Amino acid sequence: MPIKRFKPTSPGRRQFEVADFSDLTKGVKPERALTKFKKVSAGRNNSGRITVRFRGGGHRRRYRVIDFKRSKVGIPAKVASIQYDPNRSARIALLNYVDGFKSYILAPDGVKVGDTLVSSRHADIQPGNAMPLRYIPTGTLVHAIELKIGKGAQLVRSAGTSAQLMAKDGDYAQVRLPSGEVRMVHLNCRATIGQVSNSQHARISHGKAGRTRWLGRRPHNRGVTMNPVDHPMGGGEGRTSGGRHPCSPWGQLSKGLKTRRNKSSNKFIVRRRKKK
Repeated sequence: MPIKRFKPTSPGRRQFEVADFSDLTKGVKPERALTKFKKVSAGRNNSGRITVRFRGGGHRRRYRVIDFKRSKVGIPAKVASIQYDPNRSARIALLNYVDGFKSYILAPDGVKVGDTLVSSRHADIQPGNAMPLRYIPTGTLVHAIELKIGKGAQLVRSAGTSAQLMAKDGDYAQVRLPSGEVRMVHLNCRATIGQVSNSQHARISHGKAGRTRWLGRRPHNRGVTMNPVDHPMGGGEGRTSGGRHPCSPWGQLSKGLKTRRNKSSNKFIVRRRKKK
């Protein structure tokens, strides 16, 4: 997927880089039965309190229901179209199964309209086919990996990402994630062969503030620009750099403080992404 650039006819165009969308199927609308209404939370929880700052507004969009479980085992499906999904960075593919069932999946890199995909332990090792890690050869690039058997893909779902199956030991496989972390995943967990599509997503530059507002992102204010009543790093006579270690508005250190709470999965981590 090439990146499209523009002549600097205005300040907003000067740094603007966007995908040319040549990988999408032309003239195809979303499958209405596979979409749902998506409420804009604007960063608020069920109590109405803002838990994620600087969110709100944005264009209205519907959620595309993605089949992360790939539970139609042994039934071939043909790729009907490659579509844009406003809710994620990757492209999505519409599958038409031979029994009439339709579903969306994350579009793997290299999969084209007309290709036949299947979720089966006997499937070929080609992009888009899904199977348990037990039947995937060591060294294969995979994505959309389950953490719990049958729960659906939770790992490696972002655009352009892939994990590598490093080894198999007992009932577990060692998978190297995009962050560099090596983690043990049960061999009966399902994964999809290949790399996630839209690998050039990281090169996109919005060019102007208004384009990020369309995505629902409001201006992000630094703590040092605020008043002392609003942020611990605010205030001061003239411009200051904070006068203390960087922290959140509630005093939590933002550089180097360990915030990991899930100790139950420590035993599955073979090598962390950050070397101690």
